This record gives sequence, C-alpha cells and structure tokens, in this order.
Amino acid sequence: MKSINTKIKHILFFCLFMLISSICMNAQEKQNVISNTSDKNNDIRISLVTCSPGQLIYELFGHSAIRVEDPQRHFDIVFNYGVFNFNTDNFIYRFVKGETDYQLGFIEWKYFIQEYEMRGSSVNVQEINLTTEEKIEVVNYLRKNNEPCNRTYRYNYFYDNCTTRARDVIEQCIDGQVIYTPVNNNLTFRDIIHQFTFGQPWSELGIDFCLGAEADAPIAQRIQMFIPSYTEKMFTSALIKDVDGNNRPLVTESSQVLPVVHQNSAEKIPLTPMMVFWGLLVFSIIILILEYRLKRIFWGMDIIVGLLHGVSGIIIFFLFFFSIHPTVGSNWLVIVFNPIPLLCLPFSVMRTIRKQKDYYHNLNLLILLCFLAGMPFMPQSFNACIYPILLTFCLRSVSHLLWQHQTLALVHKLPTNNNIKKK
Repeated sequence: MKSINTKIKHILFFCLFMLISSICMNAQEKQNVISNTSDKNNDIRISLVTCSPGQLIYELFGHSAIRVEDPQRHFDIVFNYGVFNFNTDNFIYRFVKGETDYQLGFIEWKYFIQEYEMRGSSVNVQEINLTTEEKIEVVNYLRKNNEPCNRTYRYNYFYDNCTTRARDVIEQCIDGQVIYTPVNNNLTFRDIIHQFTFGQPWSELGIDFCLGAEADAPIAQRIQMFIPSYTEKMFTSALIKDVDGNNRPLVTESSQVLPVVHQNSAEKIPLTPMMVFWGLLVFSIIILILEYRLKRIFWGMDIIVGLLHGVSGIIIFFLFFFSIHPTVGSNWLVIVFNPIPLLCLPFSVMRTIRKQKDYYHNLNLLILLCFLAGMPFMPQSFNACIYPILLTFCLRSVSHLLWQHQTLALVHKLPTNNNIKKK
C-alpha cells in the first residue's frame, strides 16, 4: 500500500512538473521571440502597424506598433511602445509637468486587432523589406527592450512616442540607411495637430491654449513622423540603401487588415467653445450696461470671470516655467494668463464692496489692450476663442473704471462741511 501511494505521489509530482515546465517554456518562447532562428528560416515577417485615430483625446492621432510573425512557430505578436497606466501615482501632475513614463509591451495579434475593431479604427500593415539577419536583429532588439530595466522610457508627444520608437527600431536594425522621399510642405506642429483635432473643438482649444510659438515654426520631414499616418505614408515610398550602395524598397507589401466598419463616437458636447465664449462676452456686455445704469458693480460676475482668468493663468504659468513639454515654454499667452488675477481677486472684491478705488483694473485693462493690439505681430498662432475671452476680461475692468468714475463724480457733487456752515 505504501509503495502504491509513493507511485501515485511520483506520478502527481511528474505531472505537476511537466505542467509547470510547459507554462515556463511557452512564456520563455514568447520572451525570447525566435532567438534561435536559423538562416534558412526566412518566413519571419516584420511589419509596421498603423491604426487610425479614435475619438478620445489620447486616440486622436492614431497609433503605431511593430508586428512580429513566425508562421513556423505559430507566433504572432505586436510590440507596442504606447503602454501607460492612468493609476500611476500623481499621473496627472507628472503628465502636465512632462514626466510621463510609457512602456514597451507586447500582446498577441488577435487580441490587438480585437481592441481596434471594438474601437472602430482601421488597421493597416506594412511588411518591412528586411534580410533574415535584419529581422533577427529587430527581434533581438525588441526582446532586449522588453526587459524590465529597459522597457520604460520618458514619453514626449512630439519627439519620442510610440510611432517614433517603432520607426527608430526598424531604422537601427537595418544594415544600411533608410532614404525617405523629400517633401516640402512647411508644416508646423500646430498645422498637423489641427488636421487631427478637426471636429473636436474643445480638444483643439485645450491644445492650442498650451502650445507656444515654437509650435508655429516649420518642422523637418523626419520630425513630422511623430504622427502614425505620416510615418506610414513616408514608409510607403522610402528606400533602403545597403552598405554596398544598392537600393531596395523599405516596404514590400501594404494591406488593410481591418477596415473602418463603424466609428464609436464619443459623447459630443453640444456647445462649442466659440458659442460659449462669445455668449459669455455678450452676457458681460449686458452686465456692464446694467451696472452703468444702476451705478453699482455685480461682484459675483467679478468672481466668475476672475476664476476663469486666474485658473487658466495658473495652467499656462506652470507649463511655461515648470513643464518640460516641448514648445510650452514659448507661449506668449503667459503675459495675460498668469496667477496675478487670481491673487488680486479677493482684494478687488473687498474694495468693490467697500466702494474703494481699485488700481488693479487700470493696469489689467492696459495690459489686455496692448496684448490684443500686438497679437497680429506675435510669432504665435492663437485660437480664435482667445479674442472673446480677452474681450470679456477687458469688459470687467471697463465696468469697474466706469463705476469708479461715477462714484467719484457723485462724491464731488456732495456738499462739503464748509458749505453747510456758510448756509
């Protein structure tokens, strides 16, 4: 009986050992990504995957990844440099400051394609024209990049993102040089961004509000490849010049593996920024007329406009002085959008309630009018919504100056003590 139990234990142990070994071998095989490929195995395919934009703000520009296929091993994996975690500590603060960390991750092709099918995005695949040695180089590069100590990188939305990383991996593993067909379109960062924020006015306003004058300078062709569809287009006509001086196409075959069947649209905000801020300007005009006729100030309106001015100013001020994001440090809006209005707001309201003169509005109106007059000459393109916003700020100061003038005129009309004694 004891020997039977011992045999059963051995059998169970052996089965458990084989199960664990099988799991480990499968994981190891995926991690080593065809590292033992021989020169005869030329069935490996390396492709650039380009996904069309979605509706969420972080999906507006599309996505790029690298697909590695090995039919002999039934191996089909997508390597993706766009992995991030919203639940990371201080994610919003780090994102605004420009210290967001992204990671390289990998996922099976069938699950990758399902995700974009649910989103409603198209997926295009370009097979890269690599030699067997170059394919193995790409695979080894990705495998090494996927090690825990290497997979995290500091994300930069213009210069170092999921698309530029995928492009750089392919370029660095080619035994030669990639030559792109020259283009002369003089596009700027802002021009390209507007192409993808069309129909998303609130997203466009937010991005325009944060980007500075550097975003309006023409950028080189290679820098334009921060956008997935631009990289895809440039890959289509690119050539590989090998060490012997021979040219071959960078892409051997292009195909759309997932067409746009439907587009999952995000909830549309019925009011556009132009409607909201021109409406606020008209409302400010009505308030100004009422205040002038009633000879009083509605300081509740001061609080609403002051908070809008001050909070937006904190964002611009922080980006300008503390963020490491590109182009935000050249934003001319910092002249009129800064924390000063928010700091002055409590004192301004108190002086209004006490019917005291407030010189803040003289200075504020002067700065705003000078800025509005100088906007056409500044090397920065401004969102059209900035005009009704700044005019609204001007009207609040105008209202105060009119009220102060009325108050002083009323004081001068009052009889003095000397006049009373003479009577």
